Amino acid sequence: MNIAVETSTEGIVIFRLTGKLNMVYAPTLRQEITEQISTGHNKIVIDMSGVDFMDSSGLGALINGLKGARQAGGDLRLAAPVEQVKLVLKLTNLDRVIKTYSSAEKAFSES
Repeated sequence: MNIAVETSTEGIVIFRLTGKLNMVYAPTLRQEITEQISTGHNKIVIDMSGVDFMDSSGLGALINGLKGARQAGGDLRLAAPVEQVKLVLKLTNLDRVIKTYSSAEKAFSES
């Protein structure tokens, strides 16, 4: 898995992921999100367009990030999840909790 991190001019942190978000890489993502929140960035977008597989560990990393961002007064949103990721979110009913958007750029421009 590759994790590219960028910060928009509005202070929104975008994580662009490629590969598999599984038990091997979920702890790294969790740590990266926690570090961003601890530096004051509470608006997080996870661009899932390059993620071809996510397991329960990946889901746990997203939930942990969502909780941290919301406790800091912000939010965590997903952009462009592939069908497998959408299915995992739907089966766990997290599609009702974590908002998804068509692109990372639209995640905080559409409320």
